[in-house]
Amino acid sequence: MAAASRSAEPEHASGPASARLMQIGEAAERVGLSIRTIRHYEEAGLIVPSARSEGGFRLYTESDLDRLAVVKRMKPLGFTLDEMRDLLTVLDALDTATDRSELLDRLGMFHTAATTRVTALRDQLALAEGFAGTLRAKLDPHTGPTA
Repeated sequence: MAAASRSAEPEHASGPASARLMQIGEAAERVGLSIRTIRHYEEAGLIVPSARSEGGFRLYTESDLDRLAVVKRMKPLGFTLDEMRDLLTVLDALDTATDRSELLDRLGMFHTAATTRVTALRDQLALAEGFAGTLRAKLDPHTGPTA
């Protein structure tokens, strides 16, 4: 792997943000995922660390964190690992493709699926809020004013 041959030393803060390397703990904290989850996504082929330190530690860039953020946003919408992988492939290819029509069609399908799933989640939330309101209405006559 060519990426593994990069310098093991992270660049100083004065270097370009996209080239700054961070260990998995910092990457996890910045994206809001657990280290275990990031390792799982790596095993599933969704993310590949941009480099490894001489000691074998995973090193990530801002670009890697962007990929993890996409996966994190897809997860609550119920996208499968294969769908996540497919979308990441589309997003990667958009930057360099000369004929983008097929990629844009696929991206449009993901947009439609995401929008449909968001609507379903909103409907579920409305149902859950209604239920919580019903319980509150049943509880209120039996409790005094809350402090």
